[in-house]
Amino acid sequence: MKKLLPGLALFAALNIALDANAQLIDESNVTITMDLQPILQLNMNGPQSIDFVFDQISEYIGGITQYGATTLTVSSTVNWDLYAVGYGSNTSGIIWDQQAVYGTGGDPNAIDSISCNALELRQNRNNPSTTNAAGGVAVDYRAAFTTATVLGTNSVYTSPTPYIRPAATEKYIAGHFNTADFVVGGSYLTAGSVGSDYYYTIDYRIKPGLPATFPNSAANPTGSTWNGLTSGSQATNFAQPGLYTMNVKYVLTENN
Repeated sequence: MKKLLPGLALFAALNIALDANAQLIDESNVTITMDLQPILQLNMNGPQSIDFVFDQISEYIGGITQYGATTLTVSSTVNWDLYAVGYGSNTSGIIWDQQAVYGTGGDPNAIDSISCNALELRQNRNNPSTTNAAGGVAVDYRAAFTTATVLGTNSVYTSPTPYIRPAATEKYIAGHFNTADFVVGGSYLTAGSVGSDYYYTIDYRIKPGLPATFPNSAANPTGSTWNGLTSGSQATNFAQPGLYTMNVKYVLTENN
């Protein structure tokens, strides 16, 4: 075996040490940001205008029902509530807007201030919320339409401020006023569609009665001048013949 001279041995040792520490390192970093925006998506399928034409005595007595006229589907990334509110564009906000009067309109007992809760709703399945509303009020619009006089069972919730959620004593389609009553995030696209908590069909009914005092409507709401809805008995006043319109807004809101 050949031996390195002392000088050569030192040179070789230095080369080995330099080779061991000669690696250069540089780096750059990428920051990854994930922005999870909350999504509340309500789709409504059905006609934008639903007409009720009462031109037969039988229709006044039995009412007219529009079955499955509106379909509501929900997709959401957060817990949610869904409610309906009926309102008019007039000063009170809770009576129908009269667009035309039929006849002279001179009868002192013919009232043109008809509460929006003369409209009845029925949803195809129960509210998924299991807690009942306070005061014994129905938690949703699931009850079947009835020929009997039952005040307010299916009457649409009315308010001049549709974006303020209904109180605990009012009906919701899904979820409710309390923070513990809600439907969890999800979508009708992945939850089995029809029959799921994210899919609802709505029936509408108006039953004027004879005379037209809307016997199944809820009690007269504050601010309305219509006094034919204060009890289940026949009232002196009745609805004035004419053309009336109102709006139903479906509001999907985050539960909080």
